[in-house]
This record gives sequence, structure tokens and C-alpha cells, in this order.
Amino acid sequence: MDGEGLFDLQVNGFAGVDYNDEALDAAAFEASLRVQAGGGVTALLPTIISADEAAMRARLEAVDRAAAASALGRAMVAGYHLEGPFLSALDGYRGCHPASAMRDPDIAFVERLGRRLAKPIRLVTVAPERDGAIAFVAAARARGIEVSLGHGAIDAVGAATAAQAGARLSTHLGNACAHTGHKFDNPIFAQLGVDDLTATFIADGRHVPPAVLRAMVRAKGPGRAILVTDAVSAAGAPPGLYRFAGMAIERGADGAVRLPGTSTLAGAALELDQAMRNAVEWGAATAPQALAMASASPRALVPPRLPPSRATFDDGLRVRRVEIDGRTVVDQTEK
Repeated sequence: MDGEGLFDLQVNGFAGVDYNDEALDAAAFEASLRVQAGGGVTALLPTIISADEAAMRARLEAVDRAAAASALGRAMVAGYHLEGPFLSALDGYRGCHPASAMRDPDIAFVERLGRRLAKPIRLVTVAPERDGAIAFVAAARARGIEVSLGHGAIDAVGAATAAQAGARLSTHLGNACAHTGHKFDNPIFAQLGVDDLTATFIADGRHVPPAVLRAMVRAKGPGRAILVTDAVSAAGAPPGLYRFAGMAIERGADGAVRLPGTSTLAGAALELDQAMRNAVEWGAATAPQALAMASASPRALVPPRLPPSRATFDDGLRVRRVEIDGRTVVDQTEK
């Protein structure tokens, strides 16, 4: 099976490298991209999480400089995903995002952040119950920016209204939801019921258990499901302590990434090729469907606009060959 390669819409860091680090350098960034390419990823959206405006600008400009100075960065970075700060400040919805950074959606804020970037902001996650959110969705779409719903107390009316305004995605559906919500009247069912929303899923077995992933993909349909990693610096790295957006995080022996000493998940250590294999093993998708969920489907919603790439996988969805911008990055065909 082959195609243009996998496209990760949500990756905060990888292989010990934090994409939310204001001191990010090109050599470290290139090394982290090479590890991802080893799993068949040929495009990604580095994801910047909630902070004040100055910090978010500094983080974006750092990763943008690193991408411009990196051969793989120029060929693989399709733009950026802002996961915040237009999210709920309530515990249970904000996850590890700082409550103090949250603010109402403002298209001028996004334009200021993107003003000096070589690559564009392509995706913004928004809690649709915040003041001005629906107007923001329409304004963002008018500027070619996709909007995803997430990290909010999202009800059925809010999800449908946001979709009508132009939102087309749900960010890591099943996560960043308060544990005390009503069994039916909650953000998960509110978004599952909107056909115009394509859901992204973190298929690591922790963010979404196997049976739940199977049920939610069936509800959405494989064509409206996308696999993402939500990877942080601890992905593609051994257990231990790492940094993420100024926070200490810990990858445990079980592979989960948490705020140290707590049960709060802080991103994931998932790799996208493993997410595909998990989806197949758990009965959520066939191998061709899982490949589409990690490649064709995200590419259709957020066209990468990058140099040509190609990735070949065997029937077990293990990478055999990867070519990016005319260069062979991985070649396992003789093994």
C-alpha cells in the first residue's frame, strides 16, 4: 500500500524535542522530523498550545525559523495548529492548558501571531461556547484557516451551529471532557451527531480505549475519522522526564505521558504508524481505512501544499520506503 505519506494534524513535539520551546533550533527540529519520517509521516502541523500572546508568538516564530532552516522542515511542515487559547478555562475541559491563558476567540489575535511567519497558521481549535466563537469560525474560514472544536463544554446546538458556520473538525474527540457530564448530553455525543464534523482520535488505548474507538469510528464512519498523535517531546523517546510548553512532563513505563505525580495526561507518546496498527488490531478499521484516516483524509481537509512525497507500507502497515522532496528518507525494501 502506498500514497503521499501520513499527515499528522496535531504534534506538539517528538523524539525529545519540544515544538513549544522558544529556543527550538533547526538541528534538533530536523532530527525529530527524521524520526517521524521513519514511521511514514511526510507532513505535519506543529501544534502550539495555550499561552499568553507574547509566548505563543515566540513559540510560533521559533518553530517557523527552525522549519525554514531545516531541509525536512521545509518539505514536511504544512503550517501550524493553534490548540488554544480560545478554549474553556474550566477544569475537566482545559486538560493541561493553563486556565490563565484562556480568552475569547479573536481573529485579529491569530493574524497578529501569523504576521511574521513564513508558513501559515492552518488550523485553530476553539471551544464554541465562548463569546464570539461562531463569528470567529466564519472569519477564520474566510481566511483559509480551518477550525476544529475541542476543549469545551460543547452541546448539540453549539456543535451544529459551529459546523454551519464552517467548522469541519473535532479535536481529539473523547478527550478534554469533564468526567461528571450527563451520559448523553455531553460534548462527545454532541459532536458525534454532527455529520459535517470529522473527528480526530488519539488511538493509543489511553486517551480513547479500544472499544470506545471502535464505537466512535462506527458512529462517524471511517471517512469522517482522522488519526492524530497529539505527540509531545516524550514520543519516540524512552521513559523519563521531559519539557513541554514550559511544563515538566513524565513518560511512564506504561507509555502514558502525564504531569508528574498526577493522573492528568499531557499529550501522548503515540506514533502515527502505530495508531494505524492499533485501529486495525482493535477492529475500528481495515488496513486501507486506517491508512486513509492517517493520510488521505487529513490531506483532503487541510491540503499540505508541500513538495511531492511518497510512502509505502506493507500489509501490516509497517513502513517500507519513504521519499520526501525527491530524497529517499527510508528504504526497508531489501529487508
